[in-house]
Amino acid sequence: MTARDSDALEREAPLLRLLTEVDGGVLVTLKRDGRPQLSNVNHHYDPEERIVRVSITDDRAKTRNLRRDPRASYHVTSPDRWTWTVAEGTAELSEVATDPHDPAVEELIGLYRAVRGEHPDWDEYRAAMVADRRLVMRLRVERAYGQPGRRA
Repeated sequence: MTARDSDALEREAPLLRLLTEVDGGVLVTLKRDGRPQLSNVNHHYDPEERIVRVSITDDRAKTRNLRRDPRASYHVTSPDRWTWTVAEGTAELSEVATDPHDPAVEELIGLYRAVRGEHPDWDEYRAAMVADRRLVMRLRVERAYGQPGRRA
């Protein structure tokens, strides 16, 4: 890691912290014509891996956009809207859930637990993930910018 890389990581740290403090944001993907497509979603951010995870469905525009062009941005803001972060990166998509016990469903369960805790009926949840044709988007954060919190 170069000194420049280290400086960038240090500057991004307060911005990325917001990803752990809120669990909802706006996923931005690129339409075929290059215009942005925005989706309100819930997420979990793993600061060690620098990965934002989001549960998405196979038939939605954001999924089609990411398959065509995996570049994406993710915007989060504090409740007072003063602090905000945009995380940019390249998305990876898991396999689509096709069986209640396949790896995609297991990853979706881990994501649910990280965002919401325990589900009241995991069998129902597993069946819903297959019926909805859900998968996990993993956005590897390559760069972040924004407005850090106000100083006291």
